[in-house]
Amino acid sequence: MTFLRGPFLILGAACMIAGCVVAEAPRHPAQAAGQALGYTVASPLLILKGLTEGIGSTAQVAKGDLKAMNEALVKAKAPVDLARTYRYAYGTDLATAPADGNTGQVFRHLGAASRHFQDVLRGYGIGNARDYYLTAVRTADAQGYTLYAVVYRPEQQIRVVVDGRQKTLTPEDDAFYRPYAQDARGAALDLVLDWAAVPRTEIRTQKDQAVLMTIGANSVLINRRSNDFWAVEAAWRNGDFRRIANEKQQATARLLG
Repeated sequence: MTFLRGPFLILGAACMIAGCVVAEAPRHPAQAAGQALGYTVASPLLILKGLTEGIGSTAQVAKGDLKAMNEALVKAKAPVDLARTYRYAYGTDLATAPADGNTGQVFRHLGAASRHFQDVLRGYGIGNARDYYLTAVRTADAQGYTLYAVVYRPEQQIRVVVDGRQKTLTPEDDAFYRPYAQDARGAALDLVLDWAAVPRTEIRTQKDQAVLMTIGANSVLINRRSNDFWAVEAAWRNGDFRRIANEKQQATARLLG
């Protein structure tokens, strides 16, 4: 596993030096995305700051130009760039992709999303790529919010408690693509590397999804950990999803300046 190196340390320092402050935090996550939009489009450095924040910055970062974002990632020597995401996940040359990034390959199921994501990791030589998944907590989907998580799970078959009942799940089951803190016996199961709490409308285009996979793959390669996730997930399931999404987006807006 590759650990955090020079360019990312420099970016973190740059953010602290810049003094990432907003006069008044927006009340709704979509406002945070909108506030960051102008700066994200204008500044590759801020795009890269978003990369250090993890997949929670996907909606803001994806507002920028794909090719400009890719150039910024290459210049910073990021482990994963957008051009190779398009090559490994979609079999497409980013240079020939339209401005909106849509080559007709939007995923609509987390099983397909995870397979694309694993293809990206495989392209970078991750031998156990199939052990990494894109997962989601969908208890607030009807209210317009989804909690995503990048997890490491080295099992292709799991026995877990789903909706109060024990079930055996494989990658063929929709419920397999939920994050699980423990299995049915109480043993630790998923290791969460990264997470995002977003309005459902913000990760639905191929461009959004390509940015999500690129940032998520960087989280794998730099060995990110999100130790706060399980407390967040519990609060989310208990109905506190709006506060969580709001605070996550505000934190990202502050980072992007």
